[in-house]
Amino acid sequence: MGVGFDLVRIALSKLMGNATGTILDQVAEVATDGAASRADAFFMDCLDSATNMSFQASPAFVVVMGVAGCGKSSLGSALAQAEGLPLIEGDDHHSPASREKMRQGIALTDADREGWLTTLGQLLQAKPQGAVLTCSALKKVYRDRLRNACPGLRFVFLEIDRASAGQRVAARAGTHFFSSALVDSQFATLESPVGEAGVLRLDALLDLPTLQQQASAWLATKETA
Repeated sequence: MGVGFDLVRIALSKLMGNATGTILDQVAEVATDGAASRADAFFMDCLDSATNMSFQASPAFVVVMGVAGCGKSSLGSALAQAEGLPLIEGDDHHSPASREKMRQGIALTDADREGWLTTLGQLLQAKPQGAVLTCSALKKVYRDRLRNACPGLRFVFLEIDRASAGQRVAARAGTHFFSSALVDSQFATLESPVGEAGVLRLDALLDLPTLQQQASAWLATKETA
C-alpha cells in the first residue's frame, strides 16, 4: 500500500490499539477496488478522527502518608477535591480497640494494623475510578500490603520534623483520638519511603495550596519512580 499506509498503521496503532485492524481492513478494501483517491482521503479521515479522539486517563490511586501531625488529612482532602477523586480517610477505619489504645497513648502493633490495612486495601479496590487515601503507612511492609491490593498505587510522603509534628498534634488535643504521647513512637516506627518507586516527598511545612499543586503536578506526570 505504500508509505502512507504504513504511517497510518503506526499512528493508529499508538492511538487506537486493537481497533486499528478493523480500520485498516476497510482502507485496504477501498484501495483494492481501485479508488486510490478515495483511499488517500480515507487515510486522512482516519488520522483526523484518531488524533481528535478523547481518551480516558488511567485512574489515579494515591496515598498521602506520614507520621501524625504531618497534615495527611488536610492534603488528602485538598488533593481529592482538586483531582475529582473520592477520599478515603484512613483514621475512620481503625477498630474501636485500636482507637482506644491510641487515646490512652499506647502504640499500635503490627497485629493491631493487620485488619486495618486489609480494610484499606479493600476500600481502594472498591474505587475503580481512583481514590486518595490518607494513611500513616509508616513501614515498608504496610506500604507493600497496600500496593499488593492496588497495583500502581503511589505515595505522597509528607516529611516533617519531630518538634513540628509534636506541636501540631498537641494543638488538636480534644478533637482527635490520637495522643500526643505517641509522636515519638511514630518517628521510631517510620521507615522512610524515599527511594521506593512511586513516591513523592514533600515538605509538610509548606502551605496547603502549594502542597496540593505539587502533588497534582506529580500525579499528572504519571511518573512511577
